[in-house]
Amino acid sequence: METIEEVPNPFFDAPNEKSAVKPVMLSHGTMQVKNLKESRKFYEEFLGMECVRQGRRAAFLRCGNKFHIVAWEAGPDARGAYLHQHWGLELRSKEEIDDAFKRVKELKDQYKIGHIHDPVLQHGVYSFYFEDLDNNWWEFQYYDGFQHDDAFDFGDRFGQEEAAPAAAT
Repeated sequence: METIEEVPNPFFDAPNEKSAVKPVMLSHGTMQVKNLKESRKFYEEFLGMECVRQGRRAAFLRCGNKFHIVAWEAGPDARGAYLHQHWGLELRSKEEIDDAFKRVKELKDQYKIGHIHDPVLQHGVYSFYFEDLDNNWWEFQYYDGFQHDDAFDFGDRFGQEEAAPAAAT
């Protein structure tokens, strides 16, 4: 079983020779939260993320790499994300996924967790999704290998011009 210590060097030269702009890395993403203090408690105590507050309405959170999420306090009208706009967290085994699923269900009320989907084997990973107190979605997943590298090593499986079926709303 691969552990974080065995993850290949996270740095590489982006193959962007022909691009108009030449970024060196994907550094962060953002999401809205209703109450930064309450959300931070969920991130630190439940998800195990490291958090630092960088402004009156912003906290940075990270877990295990050189990428962070900025949680922006937007108040009671904060807009969460859809299931397919989720944040993914890797666990080390199927057993850890099953244990995390039990913990999500046990602590649902304490951390104001919303919808919880059952664990399934899909798109090459064993995982489940759940909705947090701000209506943002998370996926706990286990992949036997290092999905980040494998996805790019496998390359394109569909052509640029191949249309996807319309998504259900």
